[in-house]
Amino acid sequence: MFEEIVLPHLDAAFNYARWLTKYDAEAEDVVQDACVRAMRFLPSFRGEDARAWLFTIVRNAWYSRVTRRPVAVDPLPSDNAVDAPTDEALDPEARLLQQGDVARVREALDALPVDFREVIVLREIEGMSYKEIAEVVQVPIGTVMSRIARARDRLAAALTVPLRSMERVP
Repeated sequence: MFEEIVLPHLDAAFNYARWLTKYDAEAEDVVQDACVRAMRFLPSFRGEDARAWLFTIVRNAWYSRVTRRPVAVDPLPSDNAVDAPTDEALDPEARLLQQGDVARVREALDALPVDFREVIVLREIEGMSYKEIAEVVQVPIGTVMSRIARARDRLAAALTVPLRSMERVP
């Protein structure tokens, strides 16, 4: 039963944990804790959305790790650029520009407060509905909608570059 409910969502759970923690190694630990909890609480699974159920457990595992941590740990950041596929059909210059855009978006996402970052990741990257996100983060749907709108506004502001800085110098 664990294999049918949890295993299909492990990659997505790791991705979510990585966005929460910002580090691969810590995300692996969070997902491992979440899997142990999921196995323990499997009898409480009522047949609803397994992905939302697992993401809720991942989020709770992360929060319990954060509250137990006495001192902020600053492990080496992950090399997330490896996860960002580039379009091989592009010429080298265009591919380099694409990689720069991906890096800017990642930095902008990382700079968001965690409340905004998690809802935007769940919505835009994981494709969850507002209802599923509300279940995961345990807030009303209206709060989810508000956080997503505010996160989008902050991302747009962070990614907006004045035209003058984009002009090429001859």
